[in-house]
Amino acid sequence: MRIQLRELVEEDWKAVHAYASLEKVCRYQPWGPNTEAESKQFVEEVLQDAQQEPQMRFVYAIMFEGNMIGSAELSIKSTQNREGEIGYILYPDFWNKGFATEAAKNVLSIGFRTLGLHRICATCDPNNLASASVLKKIGMQKEGLLREHMRMKSGWRDSLLYSILEHEYVQE
Repeated sequence: MRIQLRELVEEDWKAVHAYASLEKVCRYQPWGPNTEAESKQFVEEVLQDAQQEPQMRFVYAIMFEGNMIGSAELSIKSTQNREGEIGYILYPDFWNKGFATEAAKNVLSIGFRTLGLHRICATCDPNNLASASVLKKIGMQKEGLLREHMRMKSGWRDSLLYSILEHEYVQE
């Protein structure tokens, strides 16, 4: 395993800002490019969410060779239905090198093995072929298209919906 995941700490705002301030990183997101204040606020919100009981949002720094290269998130959508949702984002220097796939696999493992989830889903912009590829590589199945699912600065955007069930999950 090339990467490690660790929970975000306050000092991570600078590393978050390094990628969250880039237009090409935010292209498929409803936020960004971030100002320094927005990156600090994001990390503050993550730290507050980590203190909630029960914790419903888990955000991890993706660490490679001692440096934070991105983040991965697992949010509990329903405790009753044991359902979660994942997401990930990387600094562009680490795109197309398998890091997002590795991080997403690690987050699936936490969701199924540690948190006991039954279903984990993810969405992505239909134009974000790289993210759709990651979701397929980690064993998720495309369920369909969510029409006008996300409000972007430029208007409404559709999203592809992917999911994997606990009995479909294979730990490598």
